[in-house]
Amino acid sequence: MLGETRFPFHDLDDLGPALEAALGDAADATLTTDKDALTDLSGYDLVIDYTTDSTLTDDQREGLLGFVADGGGYLGVHSASDLTSLADGDGGLDHRDDPFPELRDLVGGHFTGHPEQSTFGVDVVDDHPVTEGVDDFEVYDEPYEVDVDDDVRVLARMDHPDLPDHPVVWVKPYGDGRVCYASLGHTEDAFETDSYRRLLRNAVGWVAGA
Repeated sequence: MLGETRFPFHDLDDLGPALEAALGDAADATLTTDKDALTDLSGYDLVIDYTTDSTLTDDQREGLLGFVADGGGYLGVHSASDLTSLADGDGGLDHRDDPFPELRDLVGGHFTGHPEQSTFGVDVVDDHPVTEGVDDFEVYDEPYEVDVDDDVRVLARMDHPDLPDHPVVWVKPYGDGRVCYASLGHTEDAFETDSYRRLLRNAVGWVAGA
């Protein structure tokens, strides 16, 4: 599970344990902020991405993409789709004009903005191993607006007045590997929501089963 501690709003020290608890017995997670861990993923079944600044060295990027293309799993959570934000060195953010293209291809979509945190509905719209046993639910979280490729398989959509019918969860292949992205996860409330916990646990099993 890769994240950062540079941003108070997506701090792995704060939210990593909540995400790890949400996964339960589905994964034996190693939490790290060291992006060099991506250069050798031979001992792992999947990468759970909770980063905000997606800047990677060539070796880090090639390690991640090669791992998934060769059959590894990738589960992007919330900020993993923010492919235009960069650390400014003072605890804040700078921004790229365009998302990192190789990571955009991996994830299948990218974050473009969000309304204020609120309670909103999430509707399951497709039967899939990731949504097995998951009913429609409500969650208090930061609703993400995303630009999504036409060829991803959307599994859940948002019931939100500002973002009606907007994708929340999708899956796609990447080489011989499997990718799942879920936009929820800015708040501990999201990770404590039973239906979202079930979805994340299902996602771990599915992406790791390629």
